[in-house]
Amino acid sequence: MAFSPDGQLLASLSHDNTVRLWDPSTGALHSTLKGHSDRVQLVSFSPNGQLLVSASHDNTVRLWDPSTGSSRGTLEGHSHWVNAVAFSPGGQLLASASYDNTIRLWDPSTAALRGTLEGHSRWVNAVAFSPDGQLLASASDDETVRLWDPSTGASCATLSHWRCVNSVAFSPDGQLLASGNTGIVRLWDPSTGASRGTLDPSCGFNHLVHSVAFSPDGQLLAAAFSNYYDHKVSLWDVKTKETMQVLNANKIIYQLSFSSNGSYLETSQGILELERFAQCRTRFQLNSKLCLVYVSGQWVRWGTENILWLPLEYRAKCQLVRRNVLAIGHASGRVTFIELDPRNYPPR
Repeated sequence: MAFSPDGQLLASLSHDNTVRLWDPSTGALHSTLKGHSDRVQLVSFSPNGQLLVSASHDNTVRLWDPSTGSSRGTLEGHSHWVNAVAFSPGGQLLASASYDNTIRLWDPSTAALRGTLEGHSRWVNAVAFSPDGQLLASASDDETVRLWDPSTGASCATLSHWRCVNSVAFSPDGQLLASGNTGIVRLWDPSTGASRGTLDPSCGFNHLVHSVAFSPDGQLLAAAFSNYYDHKVSLWDVKTKETMQVLNANKIIYQLSFSSNGSYLETSQGILELERFAQCRTRFQLNSKLCLVYVSGQWVRWGTENILWLPLEYRAKCQLVRRNVLAIGHASGRVTFIELDPRNYPPR
């Protein structure tokens, strides 16, 4: 599932080959998007919310107008499933990464192919544009991150890891690139491809890095780690590479990003509140409150507290949180929206 940037729509994907758009404030169905011939793999909104992208096991990417539900084009050419998509900062380019080991660049306004980036020897897990749109980073199971010039399709650098790479993110000023693989996050200079050090969450090399994000001022880096039993969020001081905090997250966090003022993290499981306070004028420490709302079995939980019991037909197949709205997808194909009032949450 995916919320639109303004939170006014939720897109849900399904094995019934459709995407549905919902109004989270009322729970009403907005539209049903039909056209894929196999299950839908992912959905994503453009930065301005005027386009919706869906990728399917039918090896195609489709563009939709979320306001009307009408098709804006079909992107064909991949020979396997699309694993990730990313819009350039201005929305003029769309990158799609696939299990066919390639990245394709598209013009989302015309659905025209702008180029195919080849070089990875295994499937591509993540893609990210630099803030100025001049570089594209791709992370792969071939244990590398590659940097590309999206205007020409030329490969600029290959950054080697020692295990598969699952996530990439540029700093707000574009001077650093973070990449996460199994158990560690690496920092790079994207202009030269030189290593700028590693960030170790001290949670073991069997943890996968699902997502990485820089704070708006570039001083902090957050990463979500997990293995079968254990899920964590780590925060670092980018300059000193000091681990500021490692927090237990209780559930896998597939998405995280900082708020515009850097005061909290928005995650797929809820809000992570951050408080910074000065120490010796040149250093800062971090107080964090893990205020995650998530579904655990038959309960909606707030942190470690059970706050709402779910009957059998309301048990979660998937979930997504945006601020105080919890969306739960069910095996039946239904979606439930629960608006939570923080004033009624148990004390932390």
